[in-house]
Amino acid sequence: MYEQMMALALEEARHAGAAGDVPVGALVVGDEGVILGRGRNRREQKGDPTAHAEVEALRDAAAHLGHWRVDAILVVTQEPCPMCAGAIVNARVRRLVFGCSNPKAGAVQTLYQICTDARLNHRVEVFGGVLADECAAELKRFFEKLRSEGQK
Repeated sequence: MYEQMMALALEEARHAGAAGDVPVGALVVGDEGVILGRGRNRREQKGDPTAHAEVEALRDAAAHLGHWRVDAILVVTQEPCPMCAGAIVNARVRRLVFGCSNPKAGAVQTLYQICTDARLNHRVEVFGGVLADECAAELKRFFEKLRSEGQK
């Protein structure tokens, strides 16, 4: 069910990678599969440390909806970081679907469990591992290319 949505998020990730940003893509999907928002990493492009795919998609969806409560599904190619996990909770996202885990900054299942923390005022239903191999491969290709070009 979520594979088609993740395939679209992977397209966003590829656009980010082609523009020189880490290839992470995200979609906000509403009822009946309507795409409410799209996002991709644009930190390099915008020079903005908060321009992560999830934040971009949530901003796009909030603008589309006309309010900040994004009661929908967020699909993202990599497990969100602490900033994005906090934004997901604050936006009242109903369900988070992510691709590969994030061993260095994962704040949903790997290092922290922000989206399901009972101490917070909202909890998000979480599904991880959707097209995980494809999502991880996209990141791996990007970083291998950076290393081969002598960048970190």
